[in-house]
Formats: sequence, C-alpha cells, structure tokens
Amino acid sequence: MKPILFSPLQGYTEDAYRRIHAQLAGGVEAYYTPFLRVEHGKLRSKDVRDVRPEFNEEVPVVPQIIASSAAEVDLLFDHLASLDRYGTIDLNMGCPFPLQTRHGRGAGLLVAKDKVREVVGRLRQRCDERSASGKSDMNFSVKMRLGLESVEEWREVLPVIEEFAPVHVTMHPRVAKQQYGGELYMDEFERFYDCTNLPIVYNGDICTPEDLNRIEERFPRLKAVMVGRGLLARPSLALEYAEGVEWSVDRRISLITEMHNSLFEHFKNIIPGEEQLLSKVRTFWDYMEGELGRKAFKKIKKAGNMKNYLRAVAEL
Repeated sequence: MKPILFSPLQGYTEDAYRRIHAQLAGGVEAYYTPFLRVEHGKLRSKDVRDVRPEFNEEVPVVPQIIASSAAEVDLLFDHLASLDRYGTIDLNMGCPFPLQTRHGRGAGLLVAKDKVREVVGRLRQRCDERSASGKSDMNFSVKMRLGLESVEEWREVLPVIEEFAPVHVTMHPRVAKQQYGGELYMDEFERFYDCTNLPIVYNGDICTPEDLNRIEERFPRLKAVMVGRGLLARPSLALEYAEGVEWSVDRRISLITEMHNSLFEHFKNIIPGEEQLLSKVRTFWDYMEGELGRKAFKKIKKAGNMKNYLRAVAEL
C-alpha cells in the first residue's frame, strides 16, 4: 500500500481545508500547499499566511514553490527556512497555466534546460547550505509534467534533475497544453518510470480506491501516489484505500457534510457579508457532482441566497 499525498489546488486546499480534512478524514501522509510565488519582487501575503506554522499545527504539510530564477528561489527559500517548520520544499515544474508558463515558471521550465539547472541547482545549494549550518535539515522534491507541448520534453531535463537528487519526483502524465483534461500518456509515464532511479510519485486522475490499486499494481516501485481533484471530490478516498474497504455512499456523504459544516463555521467567523461567505463555501462542492448526483449538486450550486443554500445542503 502506497502513501497518499494530497496535491495542492489553488483556491481549494488552503490551510483551513487541510486542517479539517486531516481531523475528519485523514489517510493522507502529507498535504502540499498551493504554490508560493514571487510577485513584484516579494512574496504574496496570501501565500505567506497559508504557510504560517500556527495555521498548520498537527498537520503534515509540505510547502510548494514556483520559480523561474535563482533569485526567486532565494526569496522563497529564505522565508520558508525562517519559519523553521518545514523539512521539505516542493518545486512546481508542472503548473499548466499560461500566466505562469509564459514567464518560465511551472511547466514553462520544461523547455528551458539551462533554467532547470539554475532553479533546481540553486534549490539544492540552499538546502545543502542549510544542512551544513547545523540548523534543521531541509530538502526538496519536484512536481512536473511530461512536457509543455510534447510528451517527450521530460527526457531533456530529467538528467539535470537527477544531478541534484531531489527526495522524489512527482509526474503527472499530461502536457501543459492539456491542462487537466484529455488523455493520460501512461506509456510515456512508464518510459519515465523505467528511465530513472529517483523515487517516483504518480499523480493524475485518481478517483476511486480501484484506481489506486491499479496504479500500485502496475508501478510497484512508486514511492507514493499524489491525489488532488479525486480527494476534493471524495474526501474519504485515502482512508478507504488505507482500510481496504469501499465506503457506502451514505457514509461518504456524511463525512462530506461534516467537513462542509466545519468549514462553514470557520469561514463564517472571518468572512464579512452573506454574499461573500456564500461565494466562498459554495466552492467546496465544485468537484462533487459524481458523489452527490446531478440534482442535488445543481441545487446547491444554483442556490441564490444563504437560506436556500443551507436548505439544499441539509437535504443531503
């Protein structure tokens, strides 16, 4: 049985969601944060808040960063090291969104071998300096795709990544131009799997315990499996896999409503205004049509006011 890692999704897996999932569902070895980035020469305040130690107590968290240069790596690393909380940093080389890729971040790095050397090499240097200083050790991992536009682009950059020995590499077997839909290139993932001795984590379209069992059977050397949208859609997924028993729909819905109610109470205390609160909590259901059924899902998503929204949730 492989460890399950919770993949980050911007706008969904922020600190409150991670804490509540860990408390009520669990089954996850580590929760990865949405990436910290540099904008206008400094870290975004929202990203800084999300990794504050006091918001991540008793939750196994790995912060993820996205960078296009050694200078950006330095800013991000310095902040995370100053917290003295995190032992591993995950480098995002897979984000498919043009806002990042056109600036050479995320999957945009996959077509720039020299930039990969600069960014990954700098991260390795900073981790080694930290360890040599006698302070708590830090290391890094890499999350990537097969390529920006071609499924073969990983072949050019893998030797560079291997040179700097990350603790593991997570591979999502799509290219960036597909974003999160379309074919999974599993044969190309298998070539990647066979080509490196680095510890490998699989990520992509895991929705059921059967999917996890299938991936584990086909790729027994995997270090772990990373799941994002599948856990947002089915928060019990990792626990079902760990228990070896598929939960009933009623039991899964019971957990979902308990998580929602806890998140609702959290956000009710910090978000002023009913309209803003409704806009925030309604995103909790974005990936759950398959679990709820189309009728219940539409009723929740189309609720125009808090009264109708809470009534639709209660009817689950």
